[in-house]
Amino acid sequence: MSAFYILLTTAVYFLLLFAISRKMGGKGDNDAFFRGNRQSPWWAVAFGMVGASVSGISFVSVPGMVRDLDMTYMQMCVGFFFGYLVVAFVLLPLYYKLNLTSIYTYLDLRFGKRAYRTGASFFLLSKILSSAARLYLVCLILQEYVFGSIGIPFALTAAGTVFLIWLYTFRGGIKALVWTDSLQTFCLIAALLLIIYQLCHLNGFTVSEAVRHIAESPHSRWLEWDDWTSRQHFVKQFLSGVFIVIVMTGLDQDMMQKNLTCKSLRDAQKDMCSYGVLFISLNWLFLSLGILLLTLAAKEGIALPVKGDDILPLFCAEGYLGHGVLILFTIGIIAAAFSSVDSALTALTTSFCVDILDVERRYDRPERVRKWVHGGIALLFVGFILCFEAVNNSSIINAIYVVASYTYGPLLGLFSFGLFTRRMPRPVAVPLVCVAAPVCCYLLDAYTTAAYGYHFGYELLMLNGFLTFVGLYAVSSREGHRTL
Repeated sequence: MSAFYILLTTAVYFLLLFAISRKMGGKGDNDAFFRGNRQSPWWAVAFGMVGASVSGISFVSVPGMVRDLDMTYMQMCVGFFFGYLVVAFVLLPLYYKLNLTSIYTYLDLRFGKRAYRTGASFFLLSKILSSAARLYLVCLILQEYVFGSIGIPFALTAAGTVFLIWLYTFRGGIKALVWTDSLQTFCLIAALLLIIYQLCHLNGFTVSEAVRHIAESPHSRWLEWDDWTSRQHFVKQFLSGVFIVIVMTGLDQDMMQKNLTCKSLRDAQKDMCSYGVLFISLNWLFLSLGILLLTLAAKEGIALPVKGDDILPLFCAEGYLGHGVLILFTIGIIAAAFSSVDSALTALTTSFCVDILDVERRYDRPERVRKWVHGGIALLFVGFILCFEAVNNSSIINAIYVVASYTYGPLLGLFSFGLFTRRMPRPVAVPLVCVAAPVCCYLLDAYTTAAYGYHFGYELLMLNGFLTFVGLYAVSSREGHRTL
């Protein structure tokens, strides 16, 4: 019976998304798809970005962190907030001043076509790999705990998920996503709060007692000062949080495209700051959920799985929280997966059309080209997901995430060099520097691990950007500088 209700809930949820997309998507032209006609309310953009930032993996991974790492993830969240301020008051004014559709057009205006194509290519490679890997892992969760039990094969789960996302994004693009992502954020937060409420009930807590229990729990520790070699050390976590936001939000077409649909720069800055506060609060709720799960496990003598990522799915699927929670869990996973992947699909389509094909100037029917590109990228998603399933090796997926993280370093170096220097690198050298920097980072990480047992964490992103910056400086001069 629960499988029937899950399928029914999924169908109703999608139909609601599709209806909103059709209603809010406008005429479906390229201006609406790429730029949202620059008419999006800032509060809707801010709220929708929360769901786009929380993937289905985050929905299950962040609560599972608490057992081994306590709430030290909040150190990075504090860094996130300061990163959002940099994006709001340094990068957004530049993007609005230049009236950009794709943020990588800045690299064309500042450095020329080679740097432009290099930056856009790094984004395309990183985003399609990481988004496909993220969606693959979500499909695995849905397959294991929901659809596999009723005989639906994995290939159909993957293809169906991508098809549904394609169906409600192909017409309205970013104009519709501002509103569908707002709905999905609401569903995600509602599911999370209802699960927390059920946990409070099962633990015998009122809401105020649950808050006090979380604050007094030994797992509520979030500061790590003692061991500087630890990846959880405050300085590493804080600085990593700042730079992760600057790169993976401010220099990411996926995240910036929604901000560029606001009516004005001031509205975009308000939405970015509001989104930052909401996102930090949501992560605190996820971590609090983890503490309540551990409390219930200790109370009921429930054996926890080895992997932290499996803790929340175990409680939901095995009925420890009640059968209704499985439906809430499914809604939360689907909402998180759809809202992160639909924006990635739209951003990839925009970047490929604008940065690589230049559809508005090179094609007589640019809207038709955009629709073909959109469908082609959706097929790529399905292909990558099925390839990951065929390999069936979690280390491969982890490697994909590592590769994706390496590709953001050159973007950090390129934009920093453009913003903070007046030099012009030799065009032919830019792609070489951007490839050499992550290769050097990989070799350095391998050496320090072998020689000293020190393995770089998120700080590798900062090192990657620094090496790119230094490399660009070495191959540059003041001649040919472009003032924007």
